[in-house]
Amino acid sequence: MSKYDPLWAYIQEQSGQTLLMSFAEIETISGLPIDHSFLQYKKELSAYGWQVEKISMKQQTVRFRKSGQETER
Repeated sequence: MSKYDPLWAYIQEQSGQTLLMSFAEIETISGLPIDHSFLQYKKELSAYGWQVEKISMKQQTVRFRKSGQETER
């Protein structure tokens, strides 16, 4: 179990091809502050059929894109 599982589950439920979330939204859903460990954990998202497309430190947003290759978790 990952500390970001609640966030990955939320993203997996989204119907669009892309999703833009602010750092604040991510922190609210995950219950964790977004930090450098997010860069390590973001690889887990592929198991949910999504990937991190872009992280903007300036705008404090993360854009996610549906990968279309969901695997077993």
